[in-house]
Amino acid sequence: MIGYLRGKVLFLYTDYALLDVHGVGYRVFIANSTRQKLRLHEEASLFIYTSVREDAIILYGFASQEEYDLFLQLISVSGIGPKVALGILSAITVEGLCRAIQNKQASILTKLPGIGKKSAERLILELKDKVAFAPEEEELLTIENEAEVGDDKVAEATAALQALGYTQAEITPVIRKTAKYKTPEEIIKASLKLLNRL
Repeated sequence: MIGYLRGKVLFLYTDYALLDVHGVGYRVFIANSTRQKLRLHEEASLFIYTSVREDAIILYGFASQEEYDLFLQLISVSGIGPKVALGILSAITVEGLCRAIQNKQASILTKLPGIGKKSAERLILELKDKVAFAPEEEELLTIENEAEVGDDKVAEATAALQALGYTQAEITPVIRKTAKYKTPEEIIKASLKLLNRL
């Protein structure tokens, strides 16, 4: 099984990259967070999960060990396949997902693609003691005076910003600053002001 690939990025598509490894092109499906770290015609290293089916061998790639490990935990949950797991990691950061699971925030999880109420409950039940999220020291200092990133109003605002075309990587640092507002509308308005300054 392929566990790691290093090569030049030939093409970048919405959900996969074509990686040239010594003249062999590998189609590797990736989450948004990994895609943002790849650059066309530059070298890239990816941790690989190889999915073997009767009709296909599919490669899923991750820029970090942390994201790869969380992907493995997600597909260990009944009803969560590789495509759904990749969709989840494209819609939310590793930290946001771990926090939602640890805090048993099913309302956040059900907003993720492919996740219904039962799947959200299974994720919480099976992974709450397995996922680990330790905020960096700087984040611990700033988050004390802010609303918890991951409650319903924040999730609604995040979904709205994603619908406007912003990526999770762009949204997360901004939301941390605007989560103190009381309504999703106020959070969205304040976030857009910050995003437009970037």
